[in-house]
Amino acid sequence: MPRTAWSDTDQAPQRDEEQRLRELGYQPVLARRMGSFGNFAISFSVISILSGCMTLYGFGLNTGGPAVMLWGWAGVGVFVLFVGLALAEVTSAYPTSGALYYMADRLGGRTWGWYTGWLNLLGLLGAIAAIDYGAALFTGALLNLQWGFDPTPGSTMVVFICILLLHAVLNLFGVRLVSVLNSISVWWHLAGVAVIVGALVIVPSHHRSPEFVFTEFVNDTGWSNPVYVAAIGLLLAQYTFSGYDASAHLSEETSNASVSAARGIVRAIWVSWIAGFVLLAGLTFAIQDYAGTQNSETGVPPAQILLDALGTGGATALLLLVIVAQLFCGNAEVAAASRMVFAFSRDNALPGSALWRRVSARTQTPVLAVWLSVSVACLLALPSLYSATAYGAVTAINVIGITPAYAIPIFLKLRAGDRFVPGPWHLGRWSRPVGWVAVVWVAFVTVLFCLPQSAPVTVASMNYASIALAVVLVLATVWWFLARRSYGTPAAYGTSREQAEIAEGIV
Repeated sequence: MPRTAWSDTDQAPQRDEEQRLRELGYQPVLARRMGSFGNFAISFSVISILSGCMTLYGFGLNTGGPAVMLWGWAGVGVFVLFVGLALAEVTSAYPTSGALYYMADRLGGRTWGWYTGWLNLLGLLGAIAAIDYGAALFTGALLNLQWGFDPTPGSTMVVFICILLLHAVLNLFGVRLVSVLNSISVWWHLAGVAVIVGALVIVPSHHRSPEFVFTEFVNDTGWSNPVYVAAIGLLLAQYTFSGYDASAHLSEETSNASVSAARGIVRAIWVSWIAGFVLLAGLTFAIQDYAGTQNSETGVPPAQILLDALGTGGATALLLLVIVAQLFCGNAEVAAASRMVFAFSRDNALPGSALWRRVSARTQTPVLAVWLSVSVACLLALPSLYSATAYGAVTAINVIGITPAYAIPIFLKLRAGDRFVPGPWHLGRWSRPVGWVAVVWVAFVTVLFCLPQSAPVTVASMNYASIALAVVLVLATVWWFLARRSYGTPAAYGTSREQAEIAEGIV
């Protein structure tokens, strides 16, 4: 009787993951020092409800308000769980750092793998920019409350760059430190939600009614169609529910990865789903002044909710809790993105691949891949110096880059039929229906988040995510014609050229 996701695979036999990696075509060079909980923790940390929910809460206040935030979170979470289940099944069959693009390459061919890789890379790098810039915004709000710091775009950018440097340095110490930090992050996030919601329930004398929290619709987008506004408002949830492919990207550093990485994806989604709903409800019940929250002088609406409900001291303490959670999130995302850069370079897909695939002999970490990841993320956030809407575009870049990349290997697995050989973690008879729901959902949100988010559409308010997506696809196409002869995932490990290149990359 085949195992399914609902019976899980705790009783599945341990596999020789190093041998499995060789069968997939790669010589093991990364340190396999991450356990099952650590693998779950990295995806949970990247999803980071204390980052996504808090950072985009102000966006949600304008695009649909409380009703769309709460019900949108509940609905989007269901569909994302379908995507996660389907992706986990493919991950179990192909547990490599390349993850999505390697799966697409194996199931659909080199061209599918190439474009999936570029989309995945765009999404991962956009996520670093969005997460760490969000942490910089919250840090500015904290400094404003405590010392009257003026969070201008310039000063926020300086804080953002300092955060990027911190995450780069932490990732250079090896995957064991990353795993420890992610494990702490899980409990920090869960305790943080409990403390924030508990304080907002107990301290304020006034709370919003359940009718307000679950039915109040607010449209400050400039668009007149409420259905369109509600659809755009789903960005808060869909953006937060991204990055769970981190478990797959760290599979070459995870014990029993064929099971642990798949399980990590699914668990990260459903735990975040429950905790995130509690957090959003707690914040919304505690709103004292809706307009004042929207136009907060701190620049961060959740900070205003905490300030109005708890006073300066309480707000400062809880903001610090949120900022630490966001730092955990950004650190985990840098780890995932750098492994994608390493893997893509290992298959000669990036300009300068020989540099980015180099691995430190001491820490078994792709050092230059880490620096490239944070450098590109910094470039993606630079428009925030000149445009107030640029941050929303960066979050949309993350969503429309990474979300289609989730669906491509799932679609190719469905198309492959019986040619797909599942790993030890699989969905059994539920594989096809779950997979098709996932593909249809991803197609919907990909179109949705290319649409303009506010009206009238001007140079300042335009959603540049669609342009960024088009630019990346054009560049990927141009580079394909230049690099297609050298790019390719190995059919099987063993050629002298591959061994020499891998050995040369360990420094």
